[in-house]
Amino acid sequence: MSHPSSCEAGSLLSDSSSPPFLSEMTASCFGEAVAVFTINVGGGRYTLPRELLASHPESRLGKLACCSQEAALQLCDDVDFLENEFFFDRSAQTFQYVVNFYLTGHLHLREELCVSSFLQEIQYWGISKRRIGSCCRGRYRRHRGQRCRLEGWRAPAGEGEEEDFAGACCPALRRHLWDVLEKPESSPAARAFGTLSVSFVLLSVVNMTLISLDWGGGTSVGGVGGVGGVGGGAPRLLDALEYVCVAWFSAELALRFCCVRDKWRFSRSVPNLIDLLVVLPFYLTLALDNLQGGSGELENVGRVVQVLRLLRALRMLKLGRHSTGLRSLGLTLAQCYEEVGVLLLFFGVGISIFSTVAFTLEYHLPASTFTSVPMAWWWATTSMTTVGYGDVRPDSVGGKLLAFVCILSGILVLALPIAVINERFSSCYRSLRGEEASQQRRHALRRWARGSVGERSSAEGVNLNHVIITGEHSACQSEHV
Repeated sequence: MSHPSSCEAGSLLSDSSSPPFLSEMTASCFGEAVAVFTINVGGGRYTLPRELLASHPESRLGKLACCSQEAALQLCDDVDFLENEFFFDRSAQTFQYVVNFYLTGHLHLREELCVSSFLQEIQYWGISKRRIGSCCRGRYRRHRGQRCRLEGWRAPAGEGEEEDFAGACCPALRRHLWDVLEKPESSPAARAFGTLSVSFVLLSVVNMTLISLDWGGGTSVGGVGGVGGVGGGAPRLLDALEYVCVAWFSAELALRFCCVRDKWRFSRSVPNLIDLLVVLPFYLTLALDNLQGGSGELENVGRVVQVLRLLRALRMLKLGRHSTGLRSLGLTLAQCYEEVGVLLLFFGVGISIFSTVAFTLEYHLPASTFTSVPMAWWWATTSMTTVGYGDVRPDSVGGKLLAFVCILSGILVLALPIAVINERFSSCYRSLRGEEASQQRRHALRRWARGSVGERSSAEGVNLNHVIITGEHSACQSEHV
């Protein structure tokens, strides 16, 4: 550490009313005197030369090395000009990477750090995210993309965010309904509602399967079933169950829409769009059936109705609101579109090559099943995916050897991107589990703050310490991934 210059010493010995570290000092004298800076970040002290900090003048410490005394007070939280020590109330762990940036000129990101928190820290220190090294840039982009897609799957009020009903109509009633609809762990009524909702989804899927069976002659009620019945008994019961399930889904969606304050954000949420697609085909089918019955000129309405009825299979996606595994699968597919594209490209190239060669080897043989190149494409597709229906098969020795190479290539092509997709799925699953545990912890803390945990702990079995420990453990696992 350098000794104070003459002007600094004179200023320190002067009889002024200001504290020593706020004594008068010219900008040029301050810059010449401080040759070594002592940076204190979160209790950790780092001694850095002025030339090293000044090499990055766009950063906060670079500005500190080249500024006046008054400007230095604005760049740090506290300062002691006697010791040339500057205090910053920031993360000491992240500052180690900032120091490494000044030494090497590159930022590096380790696995155990939270990328979002790291980005906030480097923004404070005035370091651009473009400085992140190429070896860590892929991890940074992958994490940011995962967080953005996770936002799309969150509840309309924001997962982990408390919906504000202050100033709204009937705030107590809307808050209670919102907790029942969106927070299954908040109360026994909410858990019962979540269980009932899942039961209706499963009942609807089973009912849709039974409706497709051939029950004999007759017409089902309302034409909703789409398959004739005997005019009573099972078909009428199945149609009635269909109406009950759709009424439940519609009421659930309507209640959510009425409770939430931000209608636009609610409409853009992925789970709510799925809920809308679940009930919309039923009402469109009902309207088209009535329109078809009143006009004989609409010949293609029946085909449209059949297509709309196929959309009822989307009801299984409603389980994604209650299943972490299904949400993880959706996030993985959205995040691994590049890997899926590479997989399809590999398959396309392999199918084109093997189908052309197989057709050339087999088409001239008597009773050959390779009648055209599209048939050879079908054979190559089933072979590379190791399905092998056997409807198209090679008969010659060369064709069988080619089939062996085709199957082996399919196994290798599938194995290459599957490991990456599996890793992403595990990462998404752990992240969602960590989010759920953290959300339960925040809800328990809010109820405790409102004085409700102590009153209902015996009835609900709320263990605040267990929730906090579980949430922190899951969140740490999520950040580590």
